Amino acid sequence: MSAETMDRARRPAEDAAERKREQRGWYFYDFACSVYSTSVLTVFLGPYLTSIAKSAADADGFVHPLGVPVRAGSLFAYAVSASVIFAVVLMPIVGAAADRSGRKKPLLAAAAYTGAAATVGMFFLDGHRYLLGALLLIVANASLSVSMVLYNAYLPQIAGPEERDHVSSRGWAFGYTSGAGVLVLNLILYSGHEGFGLSESSAVRICLASAGVWWGAFTLVPLRRLRDRGVAAATASDGKVGAGWRQLVSTLRDMRSRPLTLAFLLAYLIYNDGVQTVISQASIYGSEELGLDQNTLIVAVLLVQVLAVAGALGMGRLARTHGAKRTILGSLAVWAVILGVGFFLPARQPVLFFVLAGAIGTVLGGSQALSRSLFSHMVPSGKEAEYFSAYEMSDRGLSWLGPLVFGLAYQLTGSYRDAIISLVVFFAVGFVLLARVPVRAAVAAAGNPVPARI
Repeated sequence: MSAETMDRARRPAEDAAERKREQRGWYFYDFACSVYSTSVLTVFLGPYLTSIAKSAADADGFVHPLGVPVRAGSLFAYAVSASVIFAVVLMPIVGAAADRSGRKKPLLAAAAYTGAAATVGMFFLDGHRYLLGALLLIVANASLSVSMVLYNAYLPQIAGPEERDHVSSRGWAFGYTSGAGVLVLNLILYSGHEGFGLSESSAVRICLASAGVWWGAFTLVPLRRLRDRGVAAATASDGKVGAGWRQLVSTLRDMRSRPLTLAFLLAYLIYNDGVQTVISQASIYGSEELGLDQNTLIVAVLLVQVLAVAGALGMGRLARTHGAKRTILGSLAVWAVILGVGFFLPARQPVLFFVLAGAIGTVLGGSQALSRSLFSHMVPSGKEAEYFSAYEMSDRGLSWLGPLVFGLAYQLTGSYRDAIISLVVFFAVGFVLLARVPVRAAVAAAGNPVPARI
């Protein structure tokens, strides 16, 4: 056998090994940033920022950022909405710049470390600094959204069509594993803060800041293992802002010619708005409406994280048998039932709250992982970051309506139960819209091979 023949035989094995190495590195960005989503956004920051705002409120329970009267209990929801609106401005530009330059990795690093730094800065939230807390939340949340555009855009490049459901599900599983592990440490610190010589406020601020340290530290793994792909000279860009805007306009025109992909994005926008609102407002609902203490909330979210690992992997297996679309539709029906049960959940009943948290965990990771992998089949080759910027706008950037509705419902009624039940409509409408999308035709229209089961 000649040296050339041996080299050709060896190359596929080397390519497969390199792809696996990149996939393992890719998983670790979920491992890095999911701690922010879990410890900061879902558990600690909502109740803590609300308590700071209430301590600064007037006799009627209002704070006045920039002279605007805002009920203290609505501040967190409004800040989440503001963060995703800000992200809308950034994400399409960053996605277009990444595709035109072929340099996703430096942009991923910039977004990740901006978010991590803002999260570390939450250590300084004390007294009446609710405005600082809202600002850091906006920066961290927007940075996470931008980084996820770039992270998700790697998926079509590192995984073939038949393995994307599996790879995407493993990424979510990695994220939920890290979220659960760090949350255990948070629970130990928070519940035993007196034994550590800390006040409750100091323990919370350490938990918040440690999420930023974790985010920054483990981002080093994907930055070492992922590699940038070159782009054709005709589409290469020096990354100037003007070029990014022009590419964004071109991307929007291109997406208009793919109405089936847009139909999926619309459905995803609706039902994922409900998912993101449940994630960000669950701790507020548990503490303010159900009267549950912080330790109970931490244990409930920990239960969600543990079951979400199994849920993401289990729903990935279901997708192999029944297809991703049918599996997602089943999860949306479960989400609607969960919210209906949550509306009637009695106060100060932690066991029932744990049961509800377990149900959330079983569908949370899978519905998100399969949505990501399903969309990846509808993305034209060479336009991954641009299209995933639109996806991320649906995932996070346009998920401002749910928190806004949630905050307005509370501001008008003073009841979080009225706010939580309003979210059922997001899952019902999303179900109907997704059911109408012919996903096999959408994949073919994007010029991609259609998997045997989708």
